[in-house]
Amino acid sequence: MRKIVYVISALIVLSSCNKKEEQQTGPTSIEQTMKPIPTDEKAPKYVPKGDLTEMTFDKTEHDFGIINHPDKVNYSFKFTNTGDKDLIISKAVGSCGCTVPEYPKEPIKPGENGKIKVIFNSAGKNGEQHKTVTLLVNTKNGTEKLHIRAMIKGGREKKKRTPKPNLNLPN
Repeated sequence: MRKIVYVISALIVLSSCNKKEEQQTGPTSIEQTMKPIPTDEKAPKYVPKGDLTEMTFDKTEHDFGIINHPDKVNYSFKFTNTGDKDLIISKAVGSCGCTVPEYPKEPIKPGENGKIKVIFNSAGKNGEQHKTVTLLVNTKNGTEKLHIRAMIKGGREKKKRTPKPNLNLPN
């Protein structure tokens, strides 16, 4: 009985490996022409392909100051497409689940303005916080970073670990 199960499993695996993938004539979006967003600051820079443009932010850092736990706060970073091609924001990623960006999905025409809304949830946080939002865009740099800061008051204190006692004492 086991041999039959193994043979059937092997046939399923082999038959699925023989299927040809759909051929694409080229990338269908700017996201497919770029490498994924790095999680490490030492990761290589992006090399975007296609029409490149420029974007200019009013500011790239916002300090919420002191906020109470578990408040949710938000800030909208304003930007302008200062290049001569459409600006495409393919992806926006927060540095953790407490930082959620909302960004325009449609191309921003040259000279037009837009905003990136960043929502920060302080639940489960305490003390000084620094979070980033990384944008994957069709600019020369390939990415743009936005920074938020906050001091959380009344949040959960991190428990200090106490060492376990050594119960293997010599007699």
